[in-house]
Amino acid sequence: MAGIEKAKETMSSKERVMRTFAFEKTDRVPIDYMANPAVHERFCKALGIGSKDRSGLYQALGVDYWGTGARFVGKNRFPVLKDRMTDPVYGYNMRWVPNQSGGYWDFCDFPLQGADEETIANFHVPSREDFSVESLREELEPFSDKAVYIGSAGMADIINSTGRVMGMEDTLVNLLTEDEATMTYVERMVDMELGILEMALEEAGDLIDFVWIGEDLGTQRAPMISLEMYRNVLRPFHQRYIDLARAYGKPVMVHTCGSSSWVYEDFLEMGVNAVDTLQPEAVNMDPRYLKEHFGGRLSFHGCISTVGPLAYGSPAEVERMVKETLEIMMPGGGYQLAPTHMIQDNTPVENLFAMYQAAHTYGGY
Repeated sequence: MAGIEKAKETMSSKERVMRTFAFEKTDRVPIDYMANPAVHERFCKALGIGSKDRSGLYQALGVDYWGTGARFVGKNRFPVLKDRMTDPVYGYNMRWVPNQSGGYWDFCDFPLQGADEETIANFHVPSREDFSVESLREELEPFSDKAVYIGSAGMADIINSTGRVMGMEDTLVNLLTEDEATMTYVERMVDMELGILEMALEEAGDLIDFVWIGEDLGTQRAPMISLEMYRNVLRPFHQRYIDLARAYGKPVMVHTCGSSSWVYEDFLEMGVNAVDTLQPEAVNMDPRYLKEHFGGRLSFHGCISTVGPLAYGSPAEVERMVKETLEIMMPGGGYQLAPTHMIQDNTPVENLFAMYQAAHTYGGY
């Protein structure tokens, strides 16, 4: 297959993204990329790029972002189970689940499910000494033209992070009731993440452009929790991340899956600059609704569904979806084109070419 014919560029990625955060005019819409391993391998092969050549792929697609973070250098202090992958930072377990398109790692064997208060409150959380930012500046200097972010959709994600070790039912019940042991564990986990974030910002803050955090708050049809619960339980924790980022002069983007626009007014009060994912199939998340209610106040990153035409349609349908999304989102600035999640393994490679070509064909200002 031929490569992507990119739009004319007169700005660096850094300038393009940061101006978009500020709703200022850019040369083209910023572009991002996230994909599962199997489809990533196929896409890179079709482009003639090595699957580990992240920089080369981003150059070919016109991707404007570069993620970074502290390195975990400590020892795994969690039990390692047979046929499982155990995360050394958070202690969750995963098993490999194959499917016809490849497979994925799924969470299982929750170590805190049904656990007593003492076990929950004392569950191991690494310390600052288990992380290193020693080489962070050296790693980031070659990417000074990119919009560099620290964090991820998983940082500050209290429901999912706790659910991976406790199971979702116990997690939601314990957060709702503000169970003392669970809240103690969450507090320790948040302190760890904030400590790591502060270390990185202190070491290389001048090379980092924005902070990315997340919290999945919606199902496809409705909120996952009440606004009252968000304000009482989760918002104070999230505010700490936002306040730290702002102390270093960094904008904040928040990832929220599902129907989550019900919390966006709170995000604005808290100092959030951008929201990510924006699944158009979910209630009150389609581009027109978001633009009408929050355009000019929140920058949008996402909207290109990974379960719609990208996975199940033709290249022409993908091109039309991208074009229509850009026509709605681009006026007035503030839009960053990205898939709503990791691009799934059942996605045809020709549809990925159509998506990124359409981004350049129709994404110029």
